[in-house]
Amino acid sequence: MSEGNTSSGTSGESQHPLRVANFRNYWISRLSMTLAQYAMLLIIGWQTYSIARDSGLDEQTSAGYLALIGLLQFLPLFVLTPFVGLAADRFDRRSLARLTVSAQLLSALLLAWTTWQGTISLQVLFAIAVVLGIARAFNGPALSALAPNLVPKAILPNAIALSSIAWQTGMIGGPALGGYLYVVSPALPYTAAAALFAVSVTALSLIGKVPQPAMRKDQRPIGAIVDGVSYVIRNKMVLGAITLDLFAVFLAGATALFPIYARDILEVGATGLSQLAMAPAVGAVVTAAYFSFRPLETNVGPKMLWAVAVFGVATIIFGLSTSMPLSLAMLFIVGAADMFSVYIRQSLIQLHTPDDKRGRVSSVSLLTISASNEGGDAFSGGLAFLIGPVAAVVAGGIGAIVTVALWSRIFPVLRTTKTFDPPEEVVEAEKQSKPQEA
Repeated sequence: MSEGNTSSGTSGESQHPLRVANFRNYWISRLSMTLAQYAMLLIIGWQTYSIARDSGLDEQTSAGYLALIGLLQFLPLFVLTPFVGLAADRFDRRSLARLTVSAQLLSALLLAWTTWQGTISLQVLFAIAVVLGIARAFNGPALSALAPNLVPKAILPNAIALSSIAWQTGMIGGPALGGYLYVVSPALPYTAAAALFAVSVTALSLIGKVPQPAMRKDQRPIGAIVDGVSYVIRNKMVLGAITLDLFAVFLAGATALFPIYARDILEVGATGLSQLAMAPAVGAVVTAAYFSFRPLETNVGPKMLWAVAVFGVATIIFGLSTSMPLSLAMLFIVGAADMFSVYIRQSLIQLHTPDDKRGRVSSVSLLTISASNEGGDAFSGGLAFLIGPVAAVVAGGIGAIVTVALWSRIFPVLRTTKTFDPPEEVVEAEKQSKPQEA
């Protein structure tokens, strides 16, 4: 058995996740991949809008192309969700992750070449958006399901916090990297992204063998997919945690309205817009860093509910604020509260799901996250069109608080869960599943 799982004994339980070689390589891979992804996405959006405007289209139509880029990335995830989860449970998760990162690497090289040659076009950008959507659809469940195989369960919450730090750092640093490199040379961000993807693939290749759960050989693919979705529906803890985040973020997502606040409400311009966008991510990174060293141990369910409630309250105050410092402070709290709930939710989902179903359950979770983010942006924008941006943000924050109240009633297990310890049926399922070396 690999180093990533040899630390299940007493000595391993006291380890920090980054002392486990397999997890350290995993963390490096995720950080470099996320930096590359967000650097690419920023420039893809910029080039899409610029090409549309330079071709004579008006601002509204050009903005529609930006929405199309997002839709082309979301649709593959939506369509492929049942299948990508099955793939993460049936195939070697390391190989699947390497394949998907390699596809993104090739996409970055193609974008760098066409930009360098001056032949970049909307058609190329749209095609790459689809490829990225497919690659990320398979990549997410594979990486999420792989992480619990790399460290002992005792330090899995710490590992999830560190993984979140890699993701949030990529979200902050990626756009900055892409923007500054674009000023030097338009092709340079894609070249740098390709190099980062190469680092990610290399780090994934350094991960040693990890246990791969054996799936039932008599179960057909459709049956396996239904089995995974049925498990989410049956497990009230997993279902409640996933849907709590889905509805709270869907209702209270104010990200799409940041440009309106920066220009017309706070009057802080483009620089202020960047600060508004960074504030939640900074709050999330600080929270994740804290939990990587001081993991929660008690009353995890109630604390998750309170974190989502704080998320709603901070969103309301941000919506009403006309002060930039107050707005930044509230967005920092929004990001911190969101990461607080994400940390607990992901830990509960991973620890309350048998290893042979983690890929399929992770794919469902990934779909709800994407739906809450992209769908929430569309909802906020539509609501702002109907009742105004301030009223839309305030209403969204109230909606998040109402969601907490309802979910605490509909899913009482969220109120009564004290620790991350999995239930007996999950422990028994883990014992019955005979891991095979991948």
